[in-house]
Amino acid sequence: MPKPGELTFVAPRGAKPPRHLADLSAAERREAIAELGEKPFRADQLSRQYFGRLAARADEWTDIPAASREKLAEALLPELMTEVRHVSCDDDSTRKTLWKLFDGVLVESVLMRYPDRVTMCISSQAGCGMNCPFCATGQAGLTRNLSTAEIVEQIAAGMRAIRDGEFGGAKAGEDGEARAVRLSNVVFMGMGEPLANYKRVIAAIHRLTDPAPSGFGLSQRGITVSTVGLVPAINRMSEEGLSVRLAVSLHAPDDELRNELVPVNTRWNVEEVLDAAWDYADKSGRRISIEYALIKDINDQAWRADLLGRLLKNHRAHVNLIPLNPTPGSKWTASRPEDEREFVRRLQSHGVPVTVRDTRGQEIDGACGQLAAAG
Repeated sequence: MPKPGELTFVAPRGAKPPRHLADLSAAERREAIAELGEKPFRADQLSRQYFGRLAARADEWTDIPAASREKLAEALLPELMTEVRHVSCDDDSTRKTLWKLFDGVLVESVLMRYPDRVTMCISSQAGCGMNCPFCATGQAGLTRNLSTAEIVEQIAAGMRAIRDGEFGGAKAGEDGEARAVRLSNVVFMGMGEPLANYKRVIAAIHRLTDPAPSGFGLSQRGITVSTVGLVPAINRMSEEGLSVRLAVSLHAPDDELRNELVPVNTRWNVEEVLDAAWDYADKSGRRISIEYALIKDINDQAWRADLLGRLLKNHRAHVNLIPLNPTPGSKWTASRPEDEREFVRRLQSHGVPVTVRDTRGQEIDGACGQLAAAG
């Protein structure tokens, strides 16, 4: 892998990402291997190296004949992204990485270490086309969708960083013995609207959660997919048989304000979005996360908390209140502490569980709504 800052070839804009092992299903990998003149079982060997051992370099594949390694690497493990830089905060427990993709497009991912878990926030698009006015990513516009492998490679890089002691290390178990820190949670809450890149995001979920050698073997219950409310895609996802968590970026309980904050609401309104979410909850057995960025004097009124509480009452939902993170040029800011507390109290009075999200990574522009992939 090239070193950070090292010059690499950049493909012209509009070029298609090269085919990568992570783009392919298990059957497609065997076909690709056969096309190269190799025995089909090499597909499992190569998959085990990439997904099981996180070994991306050909010289690490000791169970594959040396004569086959470079051919397999060139055909199925091309370099898709290079690290431009990473910045850390929160005593090095939050790390944001800027990646340059094969065509020069920039995206970001964020690793976050907590006492009981490591979470990675990944991007599914370069930029975002949803145009939410309080979000830096949305204001940048959409450049392109990421390929399945470009999504998966963010996770692979994060897992290697953890494994190699670059992020995390070890923690003490109940018996006092050191335990390796492992990636346990993945949130599709980075750059982009995941369900606008539906096919590749669903394929990436399978690569993350399928057991080795097909994937990394992470638990689907540790995966969260965020959406602003693309109702047809939510309905389609309900039929996938997944148990990942769905997070709906609602931000307002009434259509008049949500039309302004989340412009796609003019196509699918609050009622339609929530109806689709409840159907997903019923079919997946998972509680829906309702994401709500609290914006001073815009959506933090007590009456809006009551309206939200009435909408969510008796449904399988949990509200994540997000104090608005500052973005360049924004006219809005986070709610006053007393208004935040009253909003929480009103929701709880309706029996709706609520959490105020920790604003991790704010000072490195790595918090919710701040990812802009500035070079």
